[in-house]
Parts: sequence; C-alpha cells; structure tokens
Amino acid sequence: MGAFVDLVSLLRPRATLWSRVEATANWSLQFHAHNDLLFCRVERGACELALPDAHPISLQQDSFVLVRTSTPFRLQSGPGVEAVNSEALITGAGAVAQLGSGEGPSAVLAGGKFVFDTANEDLLTGLLPQVVHLSATNTASTQVRALLAMNQSESERRSAGSDFVIARLMELTLIEILRSGAFGAAQHQRGLLAGLSDPVTARALNAMHDDVAHAWTTAELARLCGSSRSSFAARFTRVIGVGPIEYLQHWRIALAKDELRRGVHTIGEIALSIGFQSGSAFSTAFTRAVGCSPRSFAESGSRGPRKLSNG
Repeated sequence: MGAFVDLVSLLRPRATLWSRVEATANWSLQFHAHNDLLFCRVERGACELALPDAHPISLQQDSFVLVRTSTPFRLQSGPGVEAVNSEALITGAGAVAQLGSGEGPSAVLAGGKFVFDTANEDLLTGLLPQVVHLSATNTASTQVRALLAMNQSESERRSAGSDFVIARLMELTLIEILRSGAFGAAQHQRGLLAGLSDPVTARALNAMHDDVAHAWTTAELARLCGSSRSSFAARFTRVIGVGPIEYLQHWRIALAKDELRRGVHTIGEIALSIGFQSGSAFSTAFTRAVGCSPRSFAESGSRGPRKLSNG
C-alpha cells in the first residue's frame, strides 16, 4: 500500500467539523457546489441524500457518507420540501441547529468537511466518486465513527501533541474510507484506487513510489510485472488513465510542489531527489506542468526565508 499511503500523506487531510443538525418531520438541507469534500454521519433516525439527475440514496442510522460538492446536493426527509441553505443554518462545531416542521420521525446529523494541503489537493480529482456511502453494517463505518470521535475528543481537550494526533487521525480516517471497498458502481473509474486494485498496475505503482528517483522505463516496469511492454502499457493506461511514465512525472511534480511549499531544500536538491539530473531540467518540466517556475511557485506560498538557490 506504499502508493496509497504516500498519496494520503501528501494531501495532509484535516477536518473542519459542523454543528450538529437536529431535524424533525419534514425538512430539507441544501448544499451548494463549492468543490469541497464533505462528510456526514446519521447519528439517529434516517434521511436521504438527493443529487441532481440521480435516485436518492437512503441513509440509515449510523450510515456515513462522503460527498464531493462538485455539484449541489440535499440531505432531506423526502422530496417536495422547501430546502434551507446549509450555509445559513450550520454555524460551526459545538452548535446545535434545529430544522424541520411538524411532528414525525426525527434525524440527528453530524459531520464536516475535509481540508487538504492546497499544493496538491488536485490529486483528488479522479480519485473519488462523487459519493462514498458506508452503511452501518460496513466494518469501515464503525472504524470511521471511532476515528472521528477520537478526533473530536482530541480537538476539545487540546494538550501536548494534539496537532500531531489530530493530523494522524484524519489521515487514518481518509485511508479507512478510501480502502473501504464501498465504491460500488464507481469502481469502473480510472485512477490510483483502480490501479491499486489491479495486481499488475499495483506492482508498478508501488515500485515507482518506492524509488521515485529511479530512471524507470516502460519496458523495465513491464518486466517487473511479468508482462510484455505493449500489453503492460495498454493495461496501465486503461486502468490509471495515463501512461506509466506520464504518471511518474505527475507524481514527481506533486512531490516537488510539496517540497517547494516546505522551503527546506534547494531547487537542485529537490530535482535530484525526484529523478531529475539537473535543476534546469526540473525547472523546465515543472514550468510545463504547473504553469510557473519552481521559484515562483514556492514564493507564492512563502511564509518566511526559503532556501531556493539552484545549488
């Protein structure tokens, strides 16, 4: 699982918690498109998640759902109810928001959103389907609930090492979600998750992640996977969405962006660590991929002196 853990570590997930929502009878909560990654647990009762042009997803007590807000969606008791804007109702962790009218079944929701390191949050594109639904009976759902409860407890009591503990808990939470196997029909998607589920591409992916500076070739990776060059290249491209060397280059640039944000190493040191023979070759490749030079990228997120010389 080297490539898998590498990705989550690079994303550095954090969690921003909602207020709790206590809903009664007829209710609907509208979430607008913001490109966020929201999560929600049904603590009590039941509701449904409604997406445009799709059948509603039934969420029972102790269900957990992860939603990419690339399109708007609703959490609701049922169809035909005027929706309340979530941004007006949800005020922050610790608060309790009331929703709904009339008498009838109630639901209690708790959740929040994942926040990622901005240098590489684009790595999520193509990784996740729009919705990941973990039913109450899914083993991963139990684990996720326990991890989120630990995160909330650590956030509230705040002691030595809390920031480190919270960061690790959120990494574990995201890993548990991603490896849950709850992707259903979305398993046809291409990308890293699909690649790690394929025995041939998984071997190649982990080899590249384990030694990113190695001068990998498609032929060498094919031999490692016990396949011919042509069949390996076709399979990798079909499963991942790009060819093996293009994937490697993309991962190298992601690592470089992370190192440039840290500002600890020189451009030349970063270049050698990810497989470029010179700072100038790295700068050319980085500028082509990102649209600005490594120096400009680092300075755009600078918070102090940075070691940016080419040496």
